Amino acid sequence: MDNIKEKNSVREEQFGEENNNPENTVKKEEPSDQVIDTQIGEDTDNEFVNSEETAGEEVKKEPTKTEEDRDEAEEKEVEEIFVKSVDYSTFGKDQLAGRLALLIEERPVNEIRNDIDQIKINFYKKHRSELEQKKKQFLIEGGELEDFMPGDDPLELNLKSLLQKFKKKKAEYIKTLETDKQENLKEKYIIINEIKDLVNREESINKTFQEFRDLQNRWKVVGMVPQQNLKDLWETYHHHVEKFYDYVKIDKELRDLDLKKNQEAKIKLCEKAEEIISGSNIVSSYDTLQNYHDRWREIGPVPRESKTELWERFKEITSKINKKHHQYYQDIKDQQKKNLEDKTKLCEQVEEINKQSDIESPRSWEKTANEIKKLQRVWRTIGFAPRKHNNNIYKRFREACDAFFLTKRNYYTEHKEVQNNNLKMKTELAVQVEELQDSEEWKQTTDTLIKLQRQWKEIGPVPRKNSEKIWKRFRAACDKFFERKSEYYSSRDEIFKDNLKLKNELIEEIEKYQSVDNADENFNKIQDFQRRWTEIGFVPFKQKDEIINRYKNVINKQFDELNIDEFRKNKLKYKNKLEQLRESPNGGIKARNDREKFYNKIKSLESDVVLWENNKGFFAKSKNAESLIREVDEKIDQAKENIILLEEKIKMIDQTDLDG
Repeated sequence: MDNIKEKNSVREEQFGEENNNPENTVKKEEPSDQVIDTQIGEDTDNEFVNSEETAGEEVKKEPTKTEEDRDEAEEKEVEEIFVKSVDYSTFGKDQLAGRLALLIEERPVNEIRNDIDQIKINFYKKHRSELEQKKKQFLIEGGELEDFMPGDDPLELNLKSLLQKFKKKKAEYIKTLETDKQENLKEKYIIINEIKDLVNREESINKTFQEFRDLQNRWKVVGMVPQQNLKDLWETYHHHVEKFYDYVKIDKELRDLDLKKNQEAKIKLCEKAEEIISGSNIVSSYDTLQNYHDRWREIGPVPRESKTELWERFKEITSKINKKHHQYYQDIKDQQKKNLEDKTKLCEQVEEINKQSDIESPRSWEKTANEIKKLQRVWRTIGFAPRKHNNNIYKRFREACDAFFLTKRNYYTEHKEVQNNNLKMKTELAVQVEELQDSEEWKQTTDTLIKLQRQWKEIGPVPRKNSEKIWKRFRAACDKFFERKSEYYSSRDEIFKDNLKLKNELIEEIEKYQSVDNADENFNKIQDFQRRWTEIGFVPFKQKDEIINRYKNVINKQFDELNIDEFRKNKLKYKNKLEQLRESPNGGIKARNDREKFYNKIKSLESDVVLWENNKGFFAKSKNAESLIREVDEKIDQAKENIILLEEKIKMIDQTDLDG
């Protein structure tokens, strides 16, 4: 009887601690659709471009794994910390569509959700950028903004088709997953019945107990079951497990050993749960906690004296993570509510503009149109509103913008006289350019033509039937002058050949230079070489790359021989590059590109440093923790040094006049 009481108390620990504490069963607060859906499709102006809706919901849980499988998965997780995800921003639209097709065909749907989202985001960034370029070109060629019709993009149509295929495939996966859960439920009830039947066996206790252990292992291997059946399933399972223990009259020492083993497993689980409280990704921490609760139920009873303490410890961790998880989504909801307020104000501003009656001139219309476009740009910077309001507020804003541009279009239709006057002014500009097309005052005429081209863009549209003809006339005269100018400058090859000879001689002089013991004197000599190189001037285009590469090699060799640290060498080498860019026609553009590249690299390195610092916390329980931490520390130190060097290079770019 005492033995039976002892077992009942153990069972009480298994269920009492879970059923009497509402926070034990982690009620997974599913974020509303308006929080987690990627909403693409409102990023358009009056000339907005519609995009594909987000495909489907994410399947969030994998089938249940055994303890051995989980340990192996955790080791792999540590190993994969440094595996970088695919940078889809470097892909072209055709590559993105191809990658999407490959992922859908080759990878399980539950593994590619993030890739799908990133492909969509990067595809539509490039898609919108192309549309903007087409629109600008359309306006340059004399088209009217409201007449711009980009037409269908075959790649976008293909992308939408692939996304539909993904949604269908994912729906099939979810259906299959639900079917598997039902099968798993049946299998677990079969196992329960087999445990129940063990009490009627006449075999030896050792054989019966081994069968019992085998059934427990089978239970752990079986995958997920429907959520609504989970509580009843576990209660039934533990009830018959306890009955089996009563039946076999298991030795108290063996029982105590089993309870102690369960206690150690739950302590370890508490420690792992405490580690994720401070994680930066609360959604990931929350999902991990769900798995820990599943494992907590699987472990089984612990000694009576440890039951309450262990459960209170685990419950406190659950409460903290639940609170952070709730706050995370509450912050998103609050932000979405504010976004709705901001978007409502924008709608009201456009609607107020539509009520104005003092827009009576083309200039006023263009000025007001620019205000509307500015509001549209502000709209794009605001995040999503709550889902139940998002479509309506977008529709309101879109209709207000459309109403304005429709009125503007009607105005221009009714004022052909303005367009005829624009035609007259553009004809006068074409005549002026034709008078200058044979000029040999290259610099002065170039400046004048650029000024006339700006005036052309500012004049506005002309009647459609005259638009292409007057544009071709104006452009033909401009092209003629610039072609003649190009021919003139190409005739200066002889001067460039002399410069090539001088630069070859200078390179030979640099090669022969022998460093002295004084580092400052060597540095001054190198600077003198750089100054003389810059003063020589251009060389023939075909030899430019070759001569520059030779120069770089010999001057860098001199830099390498300087008795200074690598950091300063790198700065000096880049300063040398900036000096070369000063003589390049596009040097300013290249330097600005370098600056943007350095800035982006700094941000990337800073992000990597933060990630590596966070990852160090995952290594505490791994076998190779010390070596892994040492590798990460080395990466962090190297990244910080690179950040300092890149910041110095940005300063040099900012302090160098590359446009003068």
